[in-house]
Amino acid sequence: MYDVKNERIFLKKTEIPSIQLEDFFVGAKVTILSRSMKVTDYGDVRTRQRFETFRARTFAMIKPDSYANIGKIIDSIYASGFEINKLKMSKFNKQSASAFYAEHQGKPFFDNLCNMMCSDVTVGMELISTDAISKWRETIGPTNSENAKREAPSSIRAKFGTDGTRNAVHGSDSSVSHKRESDFWFGGESPADRPMQTTAVMDNCTLCLIKPHILKEGLAGQVIDAIIEAGFEISAMEIFNLSRPVFEEFYDVYKNVLPEYLPLIEHMTNGPMLALEVRQNNAVTAFRDFCGPHDPEIAKHLR
Repeated sequence: MYDVKNERIFLKKTEIPSIQLEDFFVGAKVTILSRSMKVTDYGDVRTRQRFETFRARTFAMIKPDSYANIGKIIDSIYASGFEINKLKMSKFNKQSASAFYAEHQGKPFFDNLCNMMCSDVTVGMELISTDAISKWRETIGPTNSENAKREAPSSIRAKFGTDGTRNAVHGSDSSVSHKRESDFWFGGESPADRPMQTTAVMDNCTLCLIKPHILKEGLAGQVIDAIIEAGFEISAMEIFNLSRPVFEEFYDVYKNVLPEYLPLIEHMTNGPMLALEVRQNNAVTAFRDFCGPHDPEIAKHLR
């Protein structure tokens, strides 16, 4: 690897066990020797053709009518062979909903659709898989949930949808749609420029970080389910990749306190983590009690 800014070689050929070939695709963030890097393009046409076949991307949304099923739908995403590359909870307003669904303006269902999408929070995701667009469309089933129950009873819309509008999830229908929808949801140079803002309220809440190994093992949905079933409200969520210096600053209060401090820093910067804003009365104490002791072996015995 060549450092363009400093005009020198940054890294010669070396083995990094925490990184695998499938971690590399356009838009991916990888941490190499404590440096967080974003893959911006492929080196040649052959590499592009190979990776864009089996590391294709699509945009997906969990709609407001399925807030209670966020964890279960994320479980279904992992079970269907997808990886979640990006994720953010946001909330439409009338203007952003009309812009997102602009292609449907003038259709009889348009106003009803926009009103439903503005009714509560929505989770937008970028999914990675082979032939991601067609595979996700097949996974979610027909647009009308009643048709899905007849024609694809194991699909997400059959399990969690109600009708043609309250049908649990959304999926891009083409690579052009994926690009537009993903840019709409995740684009913007700064947070203030983004059409879809975070839903964090910063009031009577606490922070939960779902660690990289849980995302890698496809268990994030189970953790989210457990949090919601315990009576907590998830008021915001987003996937982050943090560099080592940033996470060391974030975790500075635990330096010289936790014996696992250095291995923890290494782990937390080795892949994406999912940050949640969790709310309930007396949120900090209640959620720490719900999580249990820091050491899983002690937690298994005591909690």
